[in-house]
Amino acid sequence: MSALLKSELLISVDDYLSGELISEIRHEYVGGEVYAMAGASHVHNIIALNLAAALHQHLEGSPCAPYVSDMKVKVKSAREELFYYPDVMVACDPSDNARLWREKPILIVEVSSPETSRIDAREKNWAYQTIPSLEVYVMISQSECAVTLYRRATGWMPEVITDPAGALEVAPLKFTLPFPKLFAKTGLIPG
Repeated sequence: MSALLKSELLISVDDYLSGELISEIRHEYVGGEVYAMAGASHVHNIIALNLAAALHQHLEGSPCAPYVSDMKVKVKSAREELFYYPDVMVACDPSDNARLWREKPILIVEVSSPETSRIDAREKNWAYQTIPSLEVYVMISQSECAVTLYRRATGWMPEVITDPAGALEVAPLKFTLPFPKLFAKTGLIPG
């Protein structure tokens, strides 16, 4: 396909954002291309809700706020703008106040399925690491007790935790959530 023909098929950021306001399904925006998001499973929703509820309670009274899957994150690279819908995100900068997205999150979490784990581990991991404010990116498995953390403080080296007695720790937020609470009601931790 010629570059001219391909560029004619790309959607502008403004057209994408306008379309999202009336669409019945959510879409992510990557380099002018729009990708429909699949529905989430029961376990996916329970994990995201467990985490978001704990973050909401922990952050009460602070300038930080948790957001769930309907709030976009905007990623600006040198060449393009990207919009994703993280499963959970925390932003703390009061100037980061667009109505439909955040640009300066400190924490982003994706609850990964076998179908999405490759995109979450590669494409989104790379894109999220370009966000100057981001301190921690977390991938939580919805098919087993497994959490992968990428931290700016450790050069984004992955840390995988599979111990059911483990905990999700987000030092910049002084937040810890034991895995039995993170994975509660999912059946992924015996007991």
